[in-house]
Amino acid sequence: MKNYLVAGAGSGIGLALTKLLSEKGNKVYVITSQPENLDQLQNTELLKSDFLSSDWKGDDLPESLDGLVYCPGTINLKPIRGLKIDDFRNDFEVNVIGAVKVIQAALKALKKGENASIVLFSTVAVAQGMPFHASVAASKGAVEGLAKSLAAELAPALRVNVIAPSLTQTPLAARLLSSPEKIEASANRHPLKRIGQADDIAHMAAFLLSDQASWITGQVIGVDGGMSALKV
Repeated sequence: MKNYLVAGAGSGIGLALTKLLSEKGNKVYVITSQPENLDQLQNTELLKSDFLSSDWKGDDLPESLDGLVYCPGTINLKPIRGLKIDDFRNDFEVNVIGAVKVIQAALKALKKGENASIVLFSTVAVAQGMPFHASVAASKGAVEGLAKSLAAELAPALRVNVIAPSLTQTPLAARLLSSPEKIEASANRHPLKRIGQADDIAHMAAFLLSDQASWITGQVIGVDGGMSALKV
C-alpha cells in the first residue's frame, strides 16, 4: 500500500483518480471542498480544504507520501479585450500558487516516500495556441515551467511531470459541453473524434505515480485525442 495526496479530489479528474488509487488498496489523503462525493470510497482521509486562503503547513499529512497530484484548475475563456487583470491573477492563484503551496507543505513527506512522484496539470492550449485562452494558457504555461524546474531541482529523489489534456468531460467544463451539439462540435476538433473523459486522464496520472514510470521526469505529456500533434 502506498500513500498519495490528491488535491481537488472531489470532482472530475481528481475524483476519478482518487477512486482508481483507493480501489487498488492505496491510502489517499484528499483535499477537496466536495467531500460528500467521496463518502462511498474506502482508504481515503480528508485534509484541510481551504489551503489557497490559509497558511496550511501539511501538519495533518502522514510521515511519508509516495505521490502528490494537484488537480484544481480554471477554464476562463474570454477575448483579451474582455479579460481583467483580476482574471489573470485568479487563474495564476489557482493553477500556480495553489500548486506551490501544496507542494511546499508536502515536500518533507514526499522526500521520505519511495520513488515519489508529483503530477501537475496544464492544457493543450499552451503548446497549441488557441483563441480566447490567454489567461488560462498563461498560468498553465507557468505550471509547465514550474514542473520542469522542480524536476531538475528535486531529482533524483522526486519525479515531476505534467499532463496536458484537451477539453475533458468534467464539472469544470460543463458550460462548454452543455448540449449534444457542443459535445459533437468539440469531438470533431480532435483526430480521435471524441472528447476526453475523466478516466482517460486519471489513468495517465496513476501511471506517472507508479513504479512503471520510474524513469520519466520533467515531461509534459499530452492526453488530448491527438489534438496537439496531428492534423486530419
